[in-house]
Amino acid sequence: MSTGIEGEVVVITGASSGLGEAAARHLSENGARVILGARRTQRLEAIADEITEDGGRALAVPTDVTERRQVQNLVDAAVDECGRIDVMLNKAGVMPLSPLDRLNVQEWDQMIDVNVKGVLYGIAAALPHMKEQKSGHIINVASDAGHDVQPGSAVYSATKHAVRALSEGLRQETTPYGLRTTVISPGAVESELPDTISEDDVAEETDALYDEHAVSADSFARAVAFAIEQPEAVDVNEILYRPTSQNL
Repeated sequence: MSTGIEGEVVVITGASSGLGEAAARHLSENGARVILGARRTQRLEAIADEITEDGGRALAVPTDVTERRQVQNLVDAAVDECGRIDVMLNKAGVMPLSPLDRLNVQEWDQMIDVNVKGVLYGIAAALPHMKEQKSGHIINVASDAGHDVQPGSAVYSATKHAVRALSEGLRQETTPYGLRTTVISPGAVESELPDTISEDDVAEETDALYDEHAVSADSFARAVAFAIEQPEAVDVNEILYRPTSQNL
């Protein structure tokens, strides 16, 4: 994998809004070819069209990360289109926070399916290509909730702790192949994540936190770019960042 972002083939899940969209636009502006995956087809295609109109190179592939075949299709489309995959950014995630005693079991399942299994499916799709190339970079997105647990965040935090553990295991196992692994854990960043909260009181509290502290999604895009643009011999394993004003 060449140094820098120019010419890199980057696959991004959760690319139709928020952090994934910001990363797609920023990386494209710096010369990457971006392959975008998300469920909202029209929104995804509009972003890809805008990137192309601005002189970038983008391909939209409708993808539900809870379906392994769809994630495989996303990565295969990148390889078919570009001949390789340099970076897999597993961004898709949901955050329907709630106290455990409200027994929102379907939301627990959703978080496990998207936040954990979606990441695993991304790894499963990209890893064989990267091993064959003997180069590649897998970037998984956790959260500051993956470093801490607050009331109402138990399941969400568990999924993000899992992403960190998976990322460290992946790092150790892929060292012989020359691959790089990064996990990025943002704090409050402008996105649609709070919109996935179904409990009114939890949503109100979370919205207040985001209204007061959230920083722009471009902060995430810059973190992704920083990890990618390091020399091949440098593997940025983990980035944890929060708004300066956020104390939790």
